[in-house]
Amino acid sequence: MNVSGDLSILSLVTQATLVVQVIMVLLLLISLASWTSIFSKGLAIRRTRRETEAFERRFWSGSDLNNLYQTATNSHHKTVALERIFEAGMGEFLKLRGSRGTDVDRQALLEGAQRAMRAGYQREMDGLESRLAFLASAGSVSPYIGLFGTVWGIMHAFTNLSSLQQATLASVAPGIAEALIATAIGLFAAIPAVVAYNRFAHDIDRLANRFETFIEEFSNILQRVR
Repeated sequence: MNVSGDLSILSLVTQATLVVQVIMVLLLLISLASWTSIFSKGLAIRRTRRETEAFERRFWSGSDLNNLYQTATNSHHKTVALERIFEAGMGEFLKLRGSRGTDVDRQALLEGAQRAMRAGYQREMDGLESRLAFLASAGSVSPYIGLFGTVWGIMHAFTNLSSLQQATLASVAPGIAEALIATAIGLFAAIPAVVAYNRFAHDIDRLANRFETFIEEFSNILQRVR
């Protein structure tokens, strides 16, 4: 037996048992899906943060609220997350004030605008948090899937020893090595998913704080609108 040849990564993968090979393929698919989610979610969060900063600069530059609202409702204008929250609140405020004429309960107007902004806020957060659950699941489940493949491979390796008259390290090493590859692939799939999940959750929390702060500040502005 050529132990060095049998212990090459490609040889161990191709000679593994069917169950271990299926587990390896499953883990590779999970890893591929995780990396796809990581890149797409990372780009989406960076884009949202950049667009939020741009809208905040435009909002606090002294622009007229009606002009900002007209821009947001323009069908040719691509709105961003914070702008959609502003549009929801401003639109509800104007609609309630227009429907009640001169008999205006300012507290009711403010509460209606806040409810609309909260609904818009929740929609934006749902979009930002999409795929995070998959990354969390991939990070927590992948090591156990790999461990199952390792246990199965080791069981198979020791079962084969029963047919040998003399068991040596060279005879058992390939079976154990191929089993351990499943754990390695499981960790390869899990570690990036866990790191990305923690990073994205932190970034989304910061964006959520900015959205909530804007809602409070905009509510104060609406309270002073005549």
